[in-house]
Amino acid sequence: MNLVIQGASLSPDALGELVALVQGNHVVTLGSGAYRLTGATEMPEVEPWCAQRQIDYAWVPDDRRLENLRLVAMDMDSTLVTIESIDEMGDMLGIKDRVAAITAEAMRGEIDYPESLRRRVALLAGLEEQALEHICEERMMLSPGAEELVLRCHNHGIRTLLVSGGFNFFTAWLQQRLGIDDTLSNTLEIRDGRLTGRLLGGIVDGHAKAQKLRDEIALLGIDAAQALAIGDGANDIPMMAIAGVSVAYRAKPLVRENATHALDHAQLDGVLNLFI
Repeated sequence: MNLVIQGASLSPDALGELVALVQGNHVVTLGSGAYRLTGATEMPEVEPWCAQRQIDYAWVPDDRRLENLRLVAMDMDSTLVTIESIDEMGDMLGIKDRVAAITAEAMRGEIDYPESLRRRVALLAGLEEQALEHICEERMMLSPGAEELVLRCHNHGIRTLLVSGGFNFFTAWLQQRLGIDDTLSNTLEIRDGRLTGRLLGGIVDGHAKAQKLRDEIALLGIDAAQALAIGDGANDIPMMAIAGVSVAYRAKPLVRENATHALDHAQLDGVLNLFI
């Protein structure tokens, strides 16, 4: 078994203490503030040890090889990017608090996602399409490590998929900027340069995300074990249940409970350190 820790640089003494705790063989430095301890024994004391130092940890089996990973599916809002794009849209109309309150309930899994989305989109009626461009140019901040994640995936021949309960205006912008292979998201109805408060087509909820992942797995002719899913909200749980490995990134408690691993301190590209 391997113990992967990441999120902060550790002194040689601290690393030595951890190696002794898990009876590990040696330490492999994976990058800045990221290490893999080989031959480790799973010990419950690791969790409080890492929590005290605000670092992430994961038990990684020896046979989980990066060379076998063929597909990475990721959420957009609060995962690939730091913002909740629909909340920023609300901000452009001066109703961010109202929109954000519904978003938070939906991401915690407290209310039905499709209904929550319809309610929020209805509140955005009248917003100029130009405001979406402003959000992309001024507010769409990538999560630390996002660009590195996509680049490393491409360098290893891993297909990238952006699946979002947000809107295609933003996913298309990110796809072009980062070179993401494919996307799935909702389509806003826009007339005369303004949002109507309605959506076009079906709603991309957790089930739609999961189905898109299934479709991509079938398209590539791979096993679900060769797919990785990353997300933060309750609507990401269905696709996480399909992927061989799932990572809750800066996620809500419910999502953490349903993921293989959780990252609260490491950068987004730290998900690839969970493979040997």
